[in-house]
Amino acid sequence: MSHKPWIHLPLREGQCSRQAHCDLPEGTYERELGREGFYGPVTQMHHRHPPTAWSHFEGPLRPHALDLSQLDSTQECPWSVSPFLYNRDTTIRFWCLSQSMQHLVRNSDGDELLFIHEGQGEFFCDYGHLSITEGDYLVIPRGTAWRIETSVPIAMLMVENKDGCYRLPDKGITGYNAIYDPAVLDHPEINNQFKAQQDENEWQVRIKRLDAISTLTYPFNPLDAVGWHGTNTVIRLNWRDIRPLTSHRYHLPPSVHTTFVGQGFVVCTFCPRPIETDPNALKVPFFHNNDDFDEVIFYHQGNFFSRDHIDAGMVTFHPCGFPHGPHPKALKKSMEDPQTFTNEVAVMIDTRRPLSLSTQAEQVDIKAYADSWKSPASTDKD
Repeated sequence: MSHKPWIHLPLREGQCSRQAHCDLPEGTYERELGREGFYGPVTQMHHRHPPTAWSHFEGPLRPHALDLSQLDSTQECPWSVSPFLYNRDTTIRFWCLSQSMQHLVRNSDGDELLFIHEGQGEFFCDYGHLSITEGDYLVIPRGTAWRIETSVPIAMLMVENKDGCYRLPDKGITGYNAIYDPAVLDHPEINNQFKAQQDENEWQVRIKRLDAISTLTYPFNPLDAVGWHGTNTVIRLNWRDIRPLTSHRYHLPPSVHTTFVGQGFVVCTFCPRPIETDPNALKVPFFHNNDDFDEVIFYHQGNFFSRDHIDAGMVTFHPCGFPHGPHPKALKKSMEDPQTFTNEVAVMIDTRRPLSLSTQAEQVDIKAYADSWKSPASTDKD
Protein backbone atom coordinates (compact mmCIF):
# COMPACT_ATOMS: atom_id res chain seq x y z
CA MET A 1 0.00 0.00 0.00
CA SER A 2 1.33 3.44 -0.93
CA HIS A 3 1.92 5.92 1.86
CA LYS A 4 1.76 8.94 -0.48
CA PRO A 5 -0.95 11.35 0.71
CA TRP A 6 -2.10 12.19 -2.83
CA ILE A 7 -2.59 10.64 -6.25
CA HIS A 8 0.86 10.67 -7.83
CA LEU A 9 0.71 10.61 -11.63
CA PRO A 10 3.51 12.66 -13.25
CA LEU A 11 2.13 13.33 -16.72
CA ARG A 12 2.86 15.63 -19.69
CA GLU A 13 0.42 17.25 -22.07
CA GLY A 14 1.01 19.58 -25.00
CA GLN A 15 3.90 22.03 -25.15
CA CYS A 16 5.73 22.07 -21.82
CA SER A 17 9.18 22.41 -20.28
CA ARG A 18 11.22 19.42 -19.13
CA GLN A 19 11.67 20.92 -15.66
CA ALA A 20 9.80 23.44 -13.53
CA HIS A 21 10.94 27.09 -13.69
CA CYS A 22 13.50 26.42 -16.43
CA ASP A 23 13.61 26.43 -20.24
CA LEU A 24 10.05 27.65 -20.70
CA PRO A 25 8.57 27.19 -24.19
CA GLU A 26 9.12 30.38 -26.14
CA GLY A 27 6.39 32.95 -25.68
CA THR A 28 4.80 31.21 -22.68
CA TYR A 29 4.26 32.10 -19.03
CA GLU A 30 4.50 29.42 -16.35
CA ARG A 31 1.95 29.17 -13.54
CA GLU A 32 2.37 26.74 -10.66
CA LEU A 33 -0.75 24.95 -9.43
CA GLY A 34 0.48 23.58 -6.13
CA ARG A 35 -1.01 22.18 -2.96
CA GLU A 36 -0.03 22.30 0.70
CA GLY A 37 2.06 25.43 0.36
CA PHE A 38 4.74 24.11 -2.04
CA TYR A 39 4.99 20.77 -0.19
CA GLY A 40 2.24 18.81 -2.00
CA PRO A 41 1.34 17.71 -5.52
CA VAL A 42 2.11 20.29 -8.17
CA THR A 43 1.62 21.03 -11.86
CA GLN A 44 3.37 23.64 -14.02
CA MET A 45 0.90 25.17 -16.48
CA HIS A 46 2.16 27.04 -19.55
CA HIS A 47 0.03 29.97 -20.76
CA ARG A 48 0.09 32.26 -23.76
CA HIS A 49 -0.54 35.30 -21.53
CA PRO A 50 0.61 36.25 -18.00
CA PRO A 51 -1.84 34.72 -15.49
CA THR A 52 -2.14 38.15 -13.82
CA ALA A 53 -2.86 40.16 -16.97
CA TRP A 54 -6.45 40.95 -16.03
CA SER A 55 -8.14 44.13 -17.20
CA HIS A 56 -10.47 44.45 -14.19
CA PHE A 57 -10.71 42.96 -10.71
CA GLU A 58 -13.62 42.90 -8.28
CA GLY A 59 -14.85 40.74 -5.41
CA PRO A 60 -13.60 39.64 -1.98
CA LEU A 61 -10.55 37.79 -3.31
CA ARG A 62 -8.90 41.15 -4.02
CA PRO A 63 -5.26 41.36 -2.84
CA HIS A 64 -4.28 43.96 -0.26
CA ALA A 65 -1.31 46.24 0.34
CA LEU A 66 -1.31 47.81 3.81
CA ASP A 67 0.70 50.87 4.81
CA LEU A 68 1.35 50.03 8.46
CA SER A 69 2.93 53.44 9.08
CA GLN A 70 -0.61 54.85 8.96
CA LEU A 71 -1.90 52.58 11.73
CA ASP A 72 -2.39 53.85 15.28
CA SER A 73 0.23 51.47 16.65
CA THR A 74 2.08 53.53 19.27
CA GLN A 75 0.95 52.14 22.62
CA GLU A 76 2.60 51.50 25.98
CA CYS A 77 1.25 47.92 26.02
CA PRO A 78 1.21 45.47 23.08
CA TRP A 79 -2.21 44.18 24.12
CA SER A 80 -3.62 47.66 23.40
CA VAL A 81 -2.75 47.25 19.72
CA SER A 82 -5.42 45.60 17.58
CA PRO A 83 -4.28 42.81 15.22
CA PHE A 84 -4.44 43.84 11.57
CA LEU A 85 -4.78 40.21 10.41
CA TYR A 86 -6.06 37.24 12.39
CA ASN A 87 -7.53 33.72 12.33
CA ARG A 88 -7.95 30.92 14.87
CA ASP A 89 -4.22 30.03 14.70
CA THR A 90 -2.54 33.43 14.76
CA THR A 91 -2.91 37.17 15.22
CA ILE A 92 -0.53 39.62 13.54
CA ARG A 93 0.11 43.02 15.12
CA PHE A 94 2.35 45.97 14.34
CA TRP A 95 3.47 47.64 17.58
CA CYS A 96 5.43 50.87 18.04
CA LEU A 97 7.03 51.53 21.42
CA SER A 98 8.21 55.11 21.89
CA GLN A 99 9.55 54.76 25.44
CA SER A 100 10.49 52.10 27.96
CA MET A 101 7.72 49.93 29.35
CA GLN A 102 6.83 50.66 32.98
CA HIS A 103 5.09 47.33 33.43
CA LEU A 104 5.45 43.68 32.43
CA VAL A 105 3.26 41.70 30.03
CA ARG A 106 2.48 38.01 29.71
CA ASN A 107 0.66 36.19 26.92
CA SER A 108 -1.35 33.22 28.16
CA ASP A 109 -3.06 32.74 24.79
CA GLY A 110 0.02 31.65 22.84
CA ASP A 111 3.69 32.00 21.99
CA GLU A 112 4.79 35.36 20.63
CA LEU A 113 7.24 36.03 17.81
CA LEU A 114 8.63 39.58 17.63
CA PHE A 115 10.48 40.90 14.59
CA ILE A 116 12.25 44.20 15.29
CA HIS A 117 11.68 46.41 12.26
CA GLU A 118 13.24 49.58 13.69
CA GLY A 119 15.03 50.68 16.86
CA GLN A 120 16.93 49.00 19.65
CA GLY A 121 16.76 48.43 23.37
CA GLU A 122 17.01 45.96 26.21
CA PHE A 123 14.69 42.98 26.67
CA PHE A 124 14.05 41.64 30.17
CA CYS A 125 12.05 38.52 30.90
CA ASP A 126 11.72 35.65 33.37
CA TYR A 127 14.81 34.04 31.85
CA GLY A 128 17.12 37.05 31.99
CA HIS A 129 18.32 39.83 29.69
CA LEU A 130 19.00 40.26 25.95
CA SER A 131 19.94 43.34 23.96
CA ILE A 132 17.71 43.70 20.88
CA THR A 133 18.15 45.64 17.65
CA GLU A 134 16.79 46.03 14.14
CA GLY A 135 16.47 42.70 12.34
CA ASP A 136 16.13 40.54 15.47
CA TYR A 137 13.54 37.82 15.89
CA LEU A 138 12.51 37.01 19.46
CA VAL A 139 10.57 33.82 20.17
CA ILE A 140 8.75 34.23 23.50
CA PRO A 141 7.12 31.10 24.95
CA ARG A 142 3.56 31.30 26.26
CA GLY A 143 3.42 32.42 29.90
CA THR A 144 6.70 34.37 29.85
CA ALA A 145 6.67 37.74 31.64
CA TRP A 146 8.66 40.41 29.79
CA ARG A 147 9.26 44.09 29.17
CA ILE A 148 11.40 46.29 26.91
CA GLU A 149 13.56 49.30 27.72
CA THR A 150 14.07 51.46 24.63
CA SER A 151 17.28 53.28 23.77
CA VAL A 152 15.77 54.16 20.37
CA PRO A 153 11.99 53.93 19.69
CA ILE A 154 11.10 50.45 18.47
CA ALA A 155 8.66 49.30 15.78
CA MET A 156 8.01 45.58 15.53
CA LEU A 157 5.91 42.91 13.88
CA MET A 158 4.22 40.54 16.38
CA VAL A 159 3.05 37.09 15.26
CA GLU A 160 1.16 35.05 17.84
CA ASN A 161 1.14 31.23 17.73
CA LYS A 162 -2.07 30.33 19.55
CA ASP A 163 -1.99 26.54 19.54
CA GLY A 164 1.47 25.23 20.19
CA CYS A 165 5.17 26.02 20.43
CA TYR A 166 7.22 27.65 17.72
CA ARG A 167 9.50 25.05 16.14
CA LEU A 168 12.53 25.05 13.88
CA PRO A 169 11.91 23.92 10.29
CA ASP A 170 12.75 20.46 9.03
CA LYS A 171 15.91 21.03 7.00
CA GLY A 172 15.80 17.61 5.35
CA ILE A 173 18.78 16.57 3.26
CA THR A 174 20.46 19.96 3.70
CA GLY A 175 21.34 19.02 7.27
CA TYR A 176 21.16 20.38 10.80
CA ASN A 177 23.34 23.43 10.19
CA ALA A 178 21.70 24.64 6.97
CA ILE A 179 19.97 28.01 6.55
CA TYR A 180 20.95 29.01 10.07
CA ASP A 181 23.02 27.00 12.49
CA PRO A 182 21.14 26.59 15.80
CA ALA A 183 24.41 27.63 17.43
CA VAL A 184 23.59 31.25 16.46
CA LEU A 185 20.40 31.23 18.53
CA ASP A 186 20.92 33.36 21.63
CA HIS A 187 19.07 33.01 24.93
CA PRO A 188 18.60 35.48 27.81
CA GLU A 189 21.33 35.64 30.44
CA ILE A 190 21.10 36.24 34.15
CA ASN A 191 23.84 38.84 33.93
CA ASN A 192 24.70 42.00 35.86
CA GLN A 193 22.25 44.06 33.79
CA PHE A 194 19.42 41.66 34.67
CA LYS A 195 20.32 41.65 38.37
CA ALA A 196 20.56 45.47 38.42
CA GLN A 197 16.91 45.85 37.38
CA GLN A 198 15.66 43.70 40.27
CA ASP A 199 14.15 46.00 42.89
CA GLU A 200 11.54 46.19 45.64
CA ASN A 201 9.31 48.68 43.85
CA GLU A 202 5.72 48.01 42.83
CA TRP A 203 5.35 46.33 39.41
CA GLN A 204 2.35 45.26 37.36
CA VAL A 205 2.06 42.25 35.05
CA ARG A 206 -0.65 42.61 32.38
CA ILE A 207 -1.77 39.13 31.36
CA LYS A 208 -3.65 38.46 28.13
CA ARG A 209 -5.95 35.43 28.27
CA LEU A 210 -8.78 34.87 25.78
CA ASP A 211 -7.94 38.40 24.59
CA ALA A 212 -9.02 39.88 27.94
CA ILE A 213 -6.48 41.65 30.15
CA SER A 214 -5.93 40.91 33.85
CA THR A 215 -3.40 42.77 35.98
CA LEU A 216 -1.30 41.35 38.79
CA THR A 217 0.40 43.87 41.09
CA TYR A 218 3.54 42.91 43.02
CA PRO A 219 5.36 44.89 45.74
CA PHE A 220 8.61 43.89 44.01
CA ASN A 221 9.92 43.21 40.51
CA PRO A 222 8.81 39.64 39.66
CA LEU A 223 11.76 39.29 37.26
CA ASP A 224 13.79 38.17 40.26
CA ALA A 225 15.19 34.82 39.06
CA VAL A 226 18.66 33.87 40.22
CA GLY A 227 19.03 30.91 37.88
CA TRP A 228 17.26 28.32 35.72
CA HIS A 229 17.83 25.21 33.64
CA GLY A 230 15.71 23.53 30.98
CA THR A 231 14.66 23.70 27.34
CA ASN A 232 11.83 26.25 27.44
CA THR A 233 13.17 29.78 26.99
CA VAL A 234 13.24 32.89 24.83
CA ILE A 235 15.52 32.74 21.78
CA ARG A 236 16.93 35.50 19.54
CA LEU A 237 17.87 35.26 15.85
CA ASN A 238 18.93 38.11 13.58
CA TRP A 239 18.23 37.83 9.86
CA ARG A 240 21.93 38.53 9.19
CA ASP A 241 22.71 35.08 10.64
CA ILE A 242 20.46 33.41 8.06
CA ARG A 243 22.33 31.98 5.08
CA PRO A 244 19.60 31.31 2.50
CA LEU A 245 19.60 28.28 0.25
CA THR A 246 20.33 29.27 -3.34
CA SER A 247 20.59 27.61 -6.73
CA HIS A 248 22.17 29.30 -9.74
CA ARG A 249 20.15 27.11 -12.13
CA TYR A 250 16.69 26.97 -10.50
CA HIS A 251 14.42 29.45 -8.72
CA LEU A 252 13.73 27.83 -5.35
CA PRO A 253 10.22 28.05 -3.83
CA PRO A 254 9.59 30.29 -0.79
CA SER A 255 9.29 27.25 1.47
CA VAL A 256 13.09 26.82 1.47
CA HIS A 257 13.30 30.10 3.39
CA THR A 258 11.20 28.82 6.32
CA THR A 259 12.58 30.22 9.58
CA PHE A 260 10.00 29.16 12.18
CA VAL A 261 7.02 26.81 12.12
CA GLY A 262 3.84 27.65 14.02
CA GLN A 263 0.64 25.67 14.40
CA GLY A 264 -1.23 26.19 11.13
CA PHE A 265 1.30 28.60 9.61
CA VAL A 266 4.96 29.13 8.77
CA VAL A 267 7.23 32.17 9.02
CA CYS A 268 9.84 32.61 6.27
CA THR A 269 12.62 35.17 5.84
CA PHE A 270 13.70 36.49 2.46
CA CYS A 271 17.32 37.65 2.74
CA PRO A 272 19.83 39.13 0.29
CA ARG A 273 21.10 36.45 -2.10
CA PRO A 274 22.54 35.97 -5.60
CA ILE A 275 20.08 35.84 -8.50
CA GLU A 276 19.98 32.71 -10.66
CA THR A 277 22.63 32.91 -13.39
CA ASP A 278 21.49 30.12 -15.73
CA PRO A 279 20.19 31.96 -18.83
CA ASN A 280 17.10 29.74 -19.07
CA ALA A 281 16.11 29.74 -15.40
CA LEU A 282 13.41 31.99 -13.97
CA LYS A 283 14.93 34.90 -12.07
CA VAL A 284 11.80 36.19 -10.33
CA PRO A 285 9.13 34.34 -8.31
CA PHE A 286 6.96 32.17 -10.53
CA PHE A 287 3.24 32.82 -11.02
CA HIS A 288 1.18 30.72 -8.62
CA ASN A 289 -2.16 30.56 -6.82
CA ASN A 290 -1.09 29.21 -3.40
CA ASP A 291 -4.34 27.29 -3.34
CA ASP A 292 -4.22 26.10 0.29
CA PHE A 293 -2.65 29.05 2.11
CA ASP A 294 -3.10 32.78 2.61
CA GLU A 295 0.16 34.66 2.03
CA VAL A 296 1.35 37.71 3.96
CA ILE A 297 4.65 39.51 3.36
CA PHE A 298 6.06 42.24 5.60
CA TYR A 299 8.70 44.34 3.85
CA HIS A 300 11.55 45.20 6.21
CA GLN A 301 14.19 46.83 4.03
CA GLY A 302 15.78 46.92 0.60
CA ASN A 303 14.13 46.74 -2.80
CA PHE A 304 11.76 43.81 -3.22
CA PHE A 305 12.67 42.92 -6.75
CA SER A 306 9.33 41.44 -7.91
CA ARG A 307 7.08 44.26 -6.60
CA ASP A 308 6.39 47.87 -7.64
CA HIS A 309 5.52 50.72 -5.26
CA ILE A 310 6.18 48.73 -2.07
CA ASP A 311 8.14 50.48 0.68
CA ALA A 312 9.68 49.34 3.96
CA GLY A 313 7.08 48.87 6.67
CA MET A 314 4.33 47.83 4.25
CA VAL A 315 2.49 44.50 4.10
CA THR A 316 0.94 42.64 1.19
CA PHE A 317 -1.83 40.11 1.76
CA HIS A 318 -2.69 37.65 -1.02
CA PRO A 319 -5.67 35.48 -0.06
CA CYS A 320 -5.78 31.81 -0.99
CA GLY A 321 -6.73 31.29 -4.64
CA PHE A 322 -5.57 34.69 -5.86
CA PRO A 323 -3.15 34.23 -8.79
CA HIS A 324 -0.03 36.31 -8.30
CA GLY A 325 3.62 36.59 -9.24
CA PRO A 326 6.05 39.22 -10.47
CA HIS A 327 4.74 42.60 -11.54
CA PRO A 328 5.03 43.31 -15.29
CA LYS A 329 8.01 45.67 -15.03
CA ALA A 330 9.93 43.21 -12.84
CA LEU A 331 9.15 40.30 -15.18
CA LYS A 332 10.26 42.28 -18.23
CA LYS A 333 13.49 43.40 -16.56
CA SER A 334 14.27 39.82 -15.46
CA MET A 335 14.11 38.75 -19.10
CA GLU A 336 15.99 41.67 -20.67
CA ASP A 337 18.39 42.94 -17.99
CA PRO A 338 18.33 40.65 -14.95
CA GLN A 339 19.83 41.68 -11.64
CA THR A 340 22.70 39.66 -10.21
CA PHE A 341 21.79 40.11 -6.54
CA THR A 342 18.72 40.92 -4.42
CA ASN A 343 19.08 43.23 -1.42
CA GLU A 344 15.61 42.65 0.02
CA VAL A 345 14.72 41.59 3.56
CA ALA A 346 11.13 40.52 4.13
CA VAL A 347 9.13 38.33 6.49
CA MET A 348 6.52 36.01 4.96
CA ILE A 349 3.69 34.40 6.94
CA ASP A 350 1.72 31.65 5.17
CA THR A 351 -1.41 30.50 7.01
CA ARG A 352 -3.35 27.30 6.39
CA ARG A 353 -6.65 28.85 7.49
CA PRO A 354 -8.02 32.06 5.95
CA LEU A 355 -7.10 35.37 7.55
CA SER A 356 -9.50 38.19 8.34
CA LEU A 357 -8.61 41.83 7.81
CA SER A 358 -9.35 44.13 10.76
CA THR A 359 -11.37 47.33 10.47
CA GLN A 360 -8.22 49.33 11.22
CA ALA A 361 -6.31 47.55 8.46
CA GLU A 362 -9.04 48.28 5.93
CA GLN A 363 -8.47 51.99 6.58
CA VAL A 364 -4.80 51.77 5.48
CA ASP A 365 -5.45 49.42 2.54
CA ILE A 366 -4.18 50.67 -0.81
CA LYS A 367 -7.22 49.94 -2.97
CA ALA A 368 -5.40 50.20 -6.30
CA TYR A 369 -2.98 47.38 -5.46
CA ALA A 370 -4.83 44.85 -7.64
CA ASP A 371 -4.24 47.14 -10.63
CA SER A 372 -0.47 46.89 -10.20
CA TRP A 373 -0.37 43.71 -12.31
CA LYS A 374 -1.81 45.42 -15.37
CA SER A 375 0.18 45.38 -18.59
CA PRO A 376 3.45 47.37 -18.75
CA ALA A 377 1.76 49.96 -20.99
CA SER A 378 -0.92 50.60 -18.39
CA THR A 379 1.60 50.59 -15.53
CA ASP A 380 3.83 53.16 -17.31
CA LYS A 381 0.91 55.62 -17.34
CA ASP A 382 0.34 55.35 -13.56
